[in-house]
Amino acid sequence: MENFSTLIKSRRSMRKFTNEELTQEEVVTLLKAALMSPTSKRTNCWQFIAVDDKEILEKLSYCKESSSSFIKDAALAIVVTADPLVSDVWIEDASIASIMIQLQAEDLGLGSCWVQLRERFTSSGIPSNEYVHEVLDLPLQLQALSIIAIGHKGMERKPFDESHLQWEKIHINKYGGK
Repeated sequence: MENFSTLIKSRRSMRKFTNEELTQEEVVTLLKAALMSPTSKRTNCWQFIAVDDKEILEKLSYCKESSSSFIKDAALAIVVTADPLVSDVWIEDASIASIMIQLQAEDLGLGSCWVQLRERFTSSGIPSNEYVHEVLDLPLQLQALSIIAIGHKGMERKPFDESHLQWEKIHINKYGGK
């Protein structure tokens, strides 16, 4: 990417991927971005499960009632988990790591999409976190926050159009300030 502004305009959710695999270098670069993401008091409460096994990707694609089927077509899924016993702000720390992975994917020219797990359910009513625990044999103390599906872009999406910025959501000095 030319610069960060271009990167954040270009990063769009990608739910369609080609069959092309990722290189080992790309996977390592994505995982480094995850491991370099900031955490409160540098607790590093997160842990990441990199999944490229097609059978496991297929199982993970059923982690939610809807909006997760594309995981099966991704070259890689990074499951972002964290330990609430290590940090009381594990949700924030894991969320930051999730977006760092997505920004790194975009910088590599790859597509990605965040699949929310916390407070979500499978089509049979099982909590998504519980379902992912079962599929990946996660330790009990870890909470699965998200799955970042990553792959080569299967379609082109236009960069974010700045004319759609909601400037009315910005307040100066105090709410409603002018």
